[in-house]
Amino acid sequence: MTFLEPLTLTGRHVILEPLAMEHHDGLLEAARDGELWKLWYTSVPEPEAMAAEIRRRLALQELGSMLPFTTRLIDPGTGGPGRIIGMTTYMNIDPATPRVEIGSTWNAASVQGTGTNPDSKLLLLRHAFEVLGCPAVEFRTHWLNHQSRDAIARLGAKQDGVLRSHSRTSDGNLRDTVVFSILEHEWPAVRTGLEHRLARRG
Repeated sequence: MTFLEPLTLTGRHVILEPLAMEHHDGLLEAARDGELWKLWYTSVPEPEAMAAEIRRRLALQELGSMLPFTTRLIDPGTGGPGRIIGMTTYMNIDPATPRVEIGSTWNAASVQGTGTNPDSKLLLLRHAFEVLGCPAVEFRTHWLNHQSRDAIARLGAKQDGVLRSHSRTSDGNLRDTVVFSILEHEWPAVRTGLEHRLARRG
């Protein structure tokens, strides 16, 4: 048994289930909702590259460095899995510490601001801190992705620093990467904040 095995996590608004090739068509529709691949500061695959991106994430899962999820809405009628709205992952997995990064996340434009993202983060953070026993959970984003930086800060994460000229984007430009983290002793306050945000949405 490895440190992180595929699993399903269920929240108020979303279900995170293990990524599979059978999710391809649903992920295509989710990415087309807002043409997310056209946002220069994100790494959402273009429609013709979606299958390769699923295979890439599954290959990293086999190597033990990533645990990828497909994000679904909860069907209000059945309470079960509804339509696919995006992807998220545990990545840069360090089983020795243990420590994970939550990242490579995107959601369809029509569900942004509806509570799906904080619900997803609550599920992943709760599992990381309360089941896996992580002393810290990390987040990284592009310096110029202010929407993502603001969303991570709203979670209660603290900015650790900036990795300047850290990597190249798909268009070849150098990217400055902002690193945030939440520590184990900060988790109870972060959890309360996320639960409060979700309760206000009903």
